[in-house]
Amino acid sequence: MSAILKLVQGSSEWQSHRARHRNASETPAVLGVSPWVTPYQLWLQRTGRATPEVNAAMTRGTELEPAAREAYEQLTGNVMQPLVLVDGEYSASLDGISLDGSLILEIKCPYQGRDSDTWKIAEGGKLAEFYCWQVEHQLMVSKAALAHVYIFDGRKGLLLEQRARPNDWRTIQEAWDAFMYLVADDRPPALTDRDTVVRTDAEWTAAATAFIAAKEAAEGATTRLEAAKAALTRLAAHTSEKGAGVAVSRFWKAGSVDYRKIPELAGVDTDRYRGASREEVRVMLTN
Repeated sequence: MSAILKLVQGSSEWQSHRARHRNASETPAVLGVSPWVTPYQLWLQRTGRATPEVNAAMTRGTELEPAAREAYEQLTGNVMQPLVLVDGEYSASLDGISLDGSLILEIKCPYQGRDSDTWKIAEGGKLAEFYCWQVEHQLMVSKAALAHVYIFDGRKGLLLEQRARPNDWRTIQEAWDAFMYLVADDRPPALTDRDTVVRTDAEWTAAATAFIAAKEAAEGATTRLEAAKAALTRLAAHTSEKGAGVAVSRFWKAGSVDYRKIPELAGVDTDRYRGASREEVRVMLTN
């Protein structure tokens, strides 16, 4: 059964609550369908490596929400109370819920208003996929049968309905389980194309050009070094030889241990014994 929390959305207490729960607004990112936040970017936030961004679109949505809720209530006659619900690890900050709990409200105030994709899709009677998953998460937590999604541009609104789809709740839960495992294990999700920023500025271009030239020179030097090393190896007939400032020694080195072949370790989760994750930098050439 869901619990009601008396939290003011946007407050420090609300932010602290969100950091401890699986939130509806983050579910699209967890599922990899959010147009704004990738799984990796959310992982950075959840592991304390990044701070969630508060942009102009979010500020506009917060400012217009009371007017949107009033417009919705005048349109439908429904009285909706905004509140935060919790069901175990899952949380939903609702823009409104009916007195009997059978209906919830989600308000969207797109930054570009009627020129936004959200508005245009809604005019066709549909809700963008990423919003569908956010609303489904809210339905899962609230156990409401129906959600109203009200798209508001500051003057006019569009009303859409979404009925609860309990068969989809397992998809949400499994995605969150997998994501939170990565957070707990401090292992990042795979990067997506949207995690890559394409740079064309002069400073980057100059540094990239210098890197390519240095890499080509280093690879040429490596080729010459390996050829010279091979020549000396062929000339050395004894265990240890030296001359002209160079020494060649032959020795035996123990092989590495393949821990997967140790019977006593069968079924042991060796990931538990890994050290903490660390950031490494890899610079490479692209096509």
